[in-house]
Amino acid sequence: MKHLFIFILFLISFENAAAQEQKTAFQSLDVFSLEWASDSQISPDTSGSYAVANNGILVYTQSQPEYPAELAVIQNKKAATRITNLNQDVLSDRALGKTAEVWYKSSYDGSSIQGWIVKPPFYDASKKYPLLVENRGGPILNYGDRFTAEIQLYAADGYVVFYPNPRGIISYVAEFANLLYHNYPGQDYNDVMDGADYLVKKGMVDDEKLFVTGGRAGGIMAAWMIGKNNRFKAAVLVKPVMNWVRKTLVADTYFGYANARLLGQPWQNFETYWKFSPIAVIGNIETPTMVMVGMNDVRTPPSEAKQLYHALKLRKIETVLQEIPEASPGIALKNSNLISKVTPTLAWLKTNNK
Repeated sequence: MKHLFIFILFLISFENAAAQEQKTAFQSLDVFSLEWASDSQISPDTSGSYAVANNGILVYTQSQPEYPAELAVIQNKKAATRITNLNQDVLSDRALGKTAEVWYKSSYDGSSIQGWIVKPPFYDASKKYPLLVENRGGPILNYGDRFTAEIQLYAADGYVVFYPNPRGIISYVAEFANLLYHNYPGQDYNDVMDGADYLVKKGMVDDEKLFVTGGRAGGIMAAWMIGKNNRFKAAVLVKPVMNWVRKTLVADTYFGYANARLLGQPWQNFETYWKFSPIAVIGNIETPTMVMVGMNDVRTPPSEAKQLYHALKLRKIETVLQEIPEASPGIALKNSNLISKVTPTLAWLKTNNK
C-alpha cells in the first residue's frame, strides 16, 4: 500500500487541452490495466513470438503504435487477421501520441538514418516542443512503429520523443550493422545528434529544450552524448556501462566480451577499452543527470551506475541516484518497476525544463 500511495501522488497525466477533448491522454495508472500477448513487447524493438500449426496456420504477436502486442493469424496465404483486442477497455477513451517515421542524413558519411518520433497527444504544429531523445539498448535490434507504454507516457507529458536507429542496428544491411565492430561507441553518436538537429531544423522542437535518456547500450550513448556536448538540459541514464574494463570482468556475460565489443581482453588492450568507456569523458559533463539502476542487475551491475553518480558528485554536478529494488536488467518487464522508472524520469526532466 505504501508504494501504491507514492505512485498515486506522482500520477502522470497530460492535461493540456484534455478538458476540451472527449479523450484523455495515456496515464501511468493505465499501465497496470494493460494486458500483453507477449512479454517481449516492452519497447518498440523488433521482437515477439509465433507458432505454426501442422496445417500451416501461423499465429503471432502483432503490435502497432496504437496498441500493445495482440494475437494475429495468417492462413491460406491471406492477409493477417487480428483475433484479440485485449486492451480495448483501457485504450478506447485514451488519446495516444501519434507515431511518425523520419529519415535524415548522417553528417559523418552521408548514410541514410531512420528514426521514429511520437508526438504529444493534441499536438499543435504551430508550437515548438521539448525533445526527449530515447536511445535504444542492444545496440542491435531496431526500433520501429510499435506500441510502448513508456514512450507514450513521455509524449503524454508534453515531449516529442525521438528514438533513432543509428549505425550498428540490424535489419538494414550487414555492412551498416557491423559499423560498430571494435568501434563502440563510435559514429552512432553522430547519427543520433544529427537526428536531433534534423527535428530542430524542421521547427518541431525547441533547440533550448533538449533532453536525453536511454538504458544499457542506450545509457552508454546518453553518457557519451552528455560527455561530448553540453546541449542537453537534463539526462536520465538507466543502467549505463561507464567502464568497459570493469564491466567486462564483472558482468554475468564476462566470458563473451573479448574480441566481440572490443579487441582482446582488458589487460591486453587497456588503452582501447578506456578510450571507448564513457568514464573517459566524464570530466566534460555539465548536464544535470539522474542515474538509475536495478539492484538485481547482473548484466549492467549497479557498480557501473555508481561510478557515474560518484564521479558527478565529486565534480559537484547536479545528480541523483535512483535504485530500483529487486529489478533485473529488464526493469520494465514488471509494471510497477516501469512506473518506478518513468515517474522519477519525468520528475527530473520537469525540474530542469525551465
